[in-house]
Amino acid sequence: MERAADRAFEALRACALSYPETREDHPWGEPVAKVRDKVFVFFGREDGGLSLSVKLPSSAPFAFDLPYCTPTGYGLGKACWVTARFAARDPIPVEVLRRWIDESYRAVAPKTLHARIGAAGAPDAPSRVSRGAAGSRGPRSACRTRRAAPRRSPAGA
Repeated sequence: MERAADRAFEALRACALSYPETREDHPWGEPVAKVRDKVFVFFGREDGGLSLSVKLPSSAPFAFDLPYCTPTGYGLGKACWVTARFAARDPIPVEVLRRWIDESYRAVAPKTLHARIGAAGAPDAPSRVSRGAAGSRGPRSACRTRRAAPRRSPAGA
């Protein structure tokens, strides 16, 4: 019996490898997707579940508000890397993750490859909602790696 996490992994892996000049590698025993020699998706398969880490310069602040997302370890969270973890029986939002793979590819890939994918993304990637110039990385955003604590007014104010 094929599990939902297995189907999601295969769909997301195929999505990542559908972009120009990508390949799969296994530098730490787990699969990663690389564009040229730069990783843009880390996949993890533990206990029948699924995890992936992607670079999200635009979406990271929103992703960190989701219960299944945390900043990626080893200091990568400060550079807008987000890790999403799902247990074997958790629902996996494949379409959201496909959009994140697209954003990560665009953040990591050389700009010369952006013209080859256009605004729609790779053939297997979902359509993108325009947020300015197609394929643009946009301005650098400072990634929020912790949920913001509510602001308190100073005593006596």
